Amino acid sequence: MSELSTLSPQPLWDIFAQICSIPHPSYHEETLAAHIIEWAKSKDFHVERDDVGNILIRKPASKGMENRKAVVLQAHLDMVPQKNNDTQHDFTQDPIRPYIDGDWITAEGTTLGADNGIGMASALAVLADETVKHGPLEVLLTMTEEAGMDGAFGLKSGWLQADILINTDSEEEGEIYMGCAGGIDVVTTLPLSREALPAGYKTLELTIKGLKGGHSGGDIHLGLGNANKLLARFLAAQADDLNLKLIHLQGGTLRNAIPREGSCVIAVPADQLETLHQRKERYLETLTNEYAVVEANLTLLLDEIETSTPALTADCQTRFLSMLNAMPNGVIRMSDVAKGVVETSLNVGVVTMDEEKVEVFCLIRSLIETGKTYVAEMLNSLAKLSGAKTVASGSYPGWQPDADSPVMHLVRETYQQLFDKTPNIMVIHAGLECGLFKEPYPDMDMVSIGPTIRGAHSPDEKVHIKSVGQYWQLLTAILKSIPVKE
Repeated sequence: MSELSTLSPQPLWDIFAQICSIPHPSYHEETLAAHIIEWAKSKDFHVERDDVGNILIRKPASKGMENRKAVVLQAHLDMVPQKNNDTQHDFTQDPIRPYIDGDWITAEGTTLGADNGIGMASALAVLADETVKHGPLEVLLTMTEEAGMDGAFGLKSGWLQADILINTDSEEEGEIYMGCAGGIDVVTTLPLSREALPAGYKTLELTIKGLKGGHSGGDIHLGLGNANKLLARFLAAQADDLNLKLIHLQGGTLRNAIPREGSCVIAVPADQLETLHQRKERYLETLTNEYAVVEANLTLLLDEIETSTPALTADCQTRFLSMLNAMPNGVIRMSDVAKGVVETSLNVGVVTMDEEKVEVFCLIRSLIETGKTYVAEMLNSLAKLSGAKTVASGSYPGWQPDADSPVMHLVRETYQQLFDKTPNIMVIHAGLECGLFKEPYPDMDMVSIGPTIRGAHSPDEKVHIKSVGQYWQLLTAILKSIPVKE
């Protein structure tokens, strides 16, 4: 039995512990999906799947509430697979190992999957708990949200019967979300030319690690270090001075996670070896000073290694390092409409290199469509200057806020009554699926709520125990208060 079973509300925590025990990273959700379907069938709920694998479960209204508006509780099935380098974990085979850490639940060396596992657990707990009063109820669990919103893109009109959708993918108790950013992926590809290392060169591996990482939307305004950008900064500054040769560079693992670690293989003339070590130490001092508040565990390692791989030619190296060093990253513009909210941002999420090419994977987010276009064009211009090419794909719309949303007003009033304080009505700089749901269901009233989650998309991910209880109180009270359908 998991120690999470000692927590309240018990049905929710028991289901979350079960979710953690079944591997479900993006594109590997089938085992969890099959488990949920069998669980729903065992309780005689109506359950079906659509062409893209989304799961829909229906439960009749509680006695006396048959005339209420129908509600669909929505969560996504997948989680972001991130681990520390010294953690042995296969996300496709190994369970997540959650544990209680004071007031929080976190996991051993990996992402926890509270994003969106707590939301999924809450929806299933509502189905399981006969004491929760509700009208006609649906639960929609979507496929592969974290890697491209595949389930939301594939959702067909006419499948859902609900009038109201409650998305459970928000990450701050006391905040009600009524809008979100859209996004687009941009991959920049630069062909590489290589040549043999000159005689007398020493090869080394430079590694940056210990960065926090985090959600490329919700954490982008925090000024966290980006491993790809910090490597590029050092290499671009030292390449000419030290006659440095670049052999390999890689960093980050997901385009929607701020990269925590990265490494490069470089070579310098033997007589520049001591200078390289000195400058690495000075650079570490610089970064330690600049990131003293937000990146306390940042470190740089420089070790001699052996490799037979040829280095980039001088021209190719200059174009690549200049491009990566100049590539914009982080907050591009704050919103004029939603005060304090990022309007447009860019995450230089992943850099991969083989012998023939290097690819840079970026995720652009914006509350406005033109913001996405602007940054994509910026990357394209930079690519043209560098001899590279860009390909944009996977564009999804934002969720336009509706200040007159009846369900938003209901949630706000319910929260006020429960906790005697006014919640914040927010627009989130992250990609909730609601914007895509609005296309097949334009008249559906939508809102997003959730408990407090910190460090999503990183191994530091944790969920606040008390806030889960408050979120459960709010969710069940909302369901009880859904108005009669006219």
